[in-house]
Amino acid sequence: MSMLSPGATDPEMLFTVADGIARVVFNRPRAMNAFTYAMYDRLVEICEAVNADPAIRVMLLSGAGGQAFAAGTDISQFRNMSGRDDALAYEEHMDRVFSTLETCRVPTIAVITGAVTGGGAAIASCCDIRIASADMRFGFPIARTLGNCLSVRTIERVVALIGEARTRQILYSSELMDADQALAAGFVTQILPDHAALEARAEALAARIAQNAPLTLSATKEALARLRAGPAKPGADDDLILRCYLSDDFREGMEAFLAKRKPRFRGQ
Repeated sequence: MSMLSPGATDPEMLFTVADGIARVVFNRPRAMNAFTYAMYDRLVEICEAVNADPAIRVMLLSGAGGQAFAAGTDISQFRNMSGRDDALAYEEHMDRVFSTLETCRVPTIAVITGAVTGGGAAIASCCDIRIASADMRFGFPIARTLGNCLSVRTIERVVALIGEARTRQILYSSELMDADQALAAGFVTQILPDHAALEARAEALAARIAQNAPLTLSATKEALARLRAGPAKPGADDDLILRCYLSDDFREGMEAFLAKRKPRFRGQ
């Protein structure tokens, strides 16, 4: 196992890589893994490091301590917010963080235990896949707590996952969805009975994805991003098609299939 350090070592944001799998752990369990500004910046640095390392095929994100994936932004970070520029700068910065995670080169998996609220819910919403333990609680209780609001871009992501009606309900009421509700709504794709089962499933899923063709994964992720931006137009995917069909990996996949052996994909 190797430790990558795109920035200074930060005990509140653990980042390790092994066997093509990057693992990010939000490590403030006493604060329900609430994010500081430095942690948001560190997440951007990690995504940039992952983008620069072709050996990384998938990224897992989780929270330490078992009580929370992440419970939003640490409220103490808002104490120095005093005016118009501070408010707009904060949301602009958050959008950069969330967009960087959302567009990370590799598939991302949010491994959710306990609370996934506020900024933590926004982070999970930017991931490609979300799986959770039965004790998860999801939502944005800001109408009951801080009295701030979500950016339009964050609301758009949530609507894309659970629909407008459910988004209205959880934002207006500040109620949190439990695991069964989150699964029914489509926020998560799988619920595991306990933390041990969740961790095992996350590792198995990441290992399976890491073995698959990187160009197929990246083309799929890019295609889905383009669909979110608007209806597909003829020829809009030519670059993705050519990138895959003209690759060494496609040739390797064909030869491996015909030889009845496991393909050795290199992302080229």
